[in-house]
Amino acid sequence: MTETVGTDESAEAANMTRMADGDGSVLRERAYAWSDPLELATFGAGLSGMELFAAMVEGRVPPPPIMQTLDFSGFSYEEGRVAVSLTPQEFHYNPLGSVHGGVFAALLDTVCGCAVHTKLPAGVFYTSLDLSVKFLRPVSVATGPITAEGATVHVGRRTALAEARIFDEAGKVYATANSSCLIMRPE
Repeated sequence: MTETVGTDESAEAANMTRMADGDGSVLRERAYAWSDPLELATFGAGLSGMELFAAMVEGRVPPPPIMQTLDFSGFSYEEGRVAVSLTPQEFHYNPLGSVHGGVFAALLDTVCGCAVHTKLPAGVFYTSLDLSVKFLRPVSVATGPITAEGATVHVGRRTALAEARIFDEAGKVYATANSSCLIMRPE
């Protein structure tokens, strides 16, 4: 156990360095960049979900920052269906040495919500109401790339339902989810 020397950032950084030096482990770092998320929101406000995703894939507008934060890749879409890939990294890990359930949840929420978004016309938006995740098996760096695929089940006037699953290159399923979304139409 390491003694805490203070509460400011420099003290915490010094403490982390001592912890790394004290037990012989190597401190790892990660840096990444993202674009202004309001640029995407402003750009997408007048587009249908399909038009917005086309612009993202074509590079006319940056992806949302969550994609860089969690290192999502391989975004693909069609009406009612979205897929996003992730190659597990150590920075995704929980204290047990496997990918944190929150990473699974973020990936599943992304594909469920975006699948719903593909069905919405310009000026109509959504937000997640709930997300029910079932974790079936752990994922680690050794698992290799995984893909989350989400699809709409029903899109109504006020709510939408979507389902998703995370699977590896061999088709083994690691998690599933069901989501309901609130549809927000102009009054």
